[in-house]
Amino acid sequence: MKKKVKLSGWVDSRRDHGKIIFIDLRDRSGLCQIVFTPKHKEVYQKANELRSEWVISIVGTVKERPKGMENPKIPLGKIEISVEELEILSEAETPPFEISEEESEEVSLEKRLNWRWIDLRMPEKQLIFKVWTIMEQAFRNYWLENKYIQIHSPKFMNAASESGAELFEVLYFDRKAYLAQSPQFYKQMAMAAGFEKIFEIGPVFRAEPSFTPRHATEYIGYDAEISFINSYQDIIKEEEKLLVAVLTKIKNEFGEEISKFYKRDLVVPKIPFPQMTMEEAKEVLKKMNVPSKKPGDISPEEEKKICEFIKKEKGHEFVFITEYPINERPFYHMRSEENPKITDGFDLLWNGIEITTGSQREHRYDILIKQAKEKGINIKSIQHYFDFFKFGCPPHGGLGIGPARMIMKIFNLDNIREATFLHRGVKRLTP
Repeated sequence: MKKKVKLSGWVDSRRDHGKIIFIDLRDRSGLCQIVFTPKHKEVYQKANELRSEWVISIVGTVKERPKGMENPKIPLGKIEISVEELEILSEAETPPFEISEEESEEVSLEKRLNWRWIDLRMPEKQLIFKVWTIMEQAFRNYWLENKYIQIHSPKFMNAASESGAELFEVLYFDRKAYLAQSPQFYKQMAMAAGFEKIFEIGPVFRAEPSFTPRHATEYIGYDAEISFINSYQDIIKEEEKLLVAVLTKIKNEFGEEISKFYKRDLVVPKIPFPQMTMEEAKEVLKKMNVPSKKPGDISPEEEKKICEFIKKEKGHEFVFITEYPINERPFYHMRSEENPKITDGFDLLWNGIEITTGSQREHRYDILIKQAKEKGINIKSIQHYFDFFKFGCPPHGGLGIGPARMIMKIFNLDNIREATFLHRGVKRLTP
């Protein structure tokens, strides 16, 4: 007895051969060929109406696909469904562009973002968010297995949490408030509360007038903070183990599909990751004749060249840049005892882009106040933050990771807009 099944999905494409109608039916698992013949007269007549992107539900008998009908570009498998029942769930107008990998390459990114829900119907686009789901699960699993506590910090704040960053101002009843640029203050409050190890996954808002392919005004951040560390190197070691666990999970679950759709062989990095001080990085860049805009920071072009150098010399996709000067880092970063002009912190670069910033934090109240004043911080406006350190706070440090940038590197995407479900930028508030 042949097996009957019910399938629902979108009409991906239609092909008529004589009196037989072939439909490639698409759902999130892929494509399946379904066949309509005059044998079932009413169903066949209704099938004549079907067009691309109509949503339908069918009942039919599973059969082996005839040999010689395979299309290497369309992996339809070895079976087809001979349709006996058809229900049209939703008709569709002609889409603004063809929903196929080949055709989408000819459509501008802006147009695809304007019609994002159409763009995301493509299997290779949905793969991005399947991977993101597994990635977030892997981060969370690592943290939970290692006894971290999850927090959810408020996103309304009375003052800036990061010096120098732009703020979104909102009306909060009878006064002004600001959307949080970072959970940093509250991560440190958790250390003062004795949580010891925490993580947070949540939205971040940055009113930066930037139009680069790596920036967004709203994005998801992954943050962690750890107490009783000896130096920022403890944070680096923890991130190395974290990323190996995450990328191992992704490669095991989706490595083949990533390779198939994006020609990217995902590499699980070896520990330890290479490290370079800022001074060492600048020396390498100078020898490579790469122009430097700032002596204490690295431009996007410099990030690319440093990663190319590390890949060639060390065979590694990652590199930590350490010892940033104090003028390039926030007031709460601890300063080096050996050289008070540099901070005990780092950035992590992956194949040409920064994905992490981290440091040991200054936990001593008097020194923290002194560093804040040197940065021109209004002490009174964030006195509640400084109060966290008045009643005993352990040495601690942490990091913030940009998962959208990680997705860019996992898939070798050129633009963060492709890695985001719905992008928010300076000129984009819809859909």
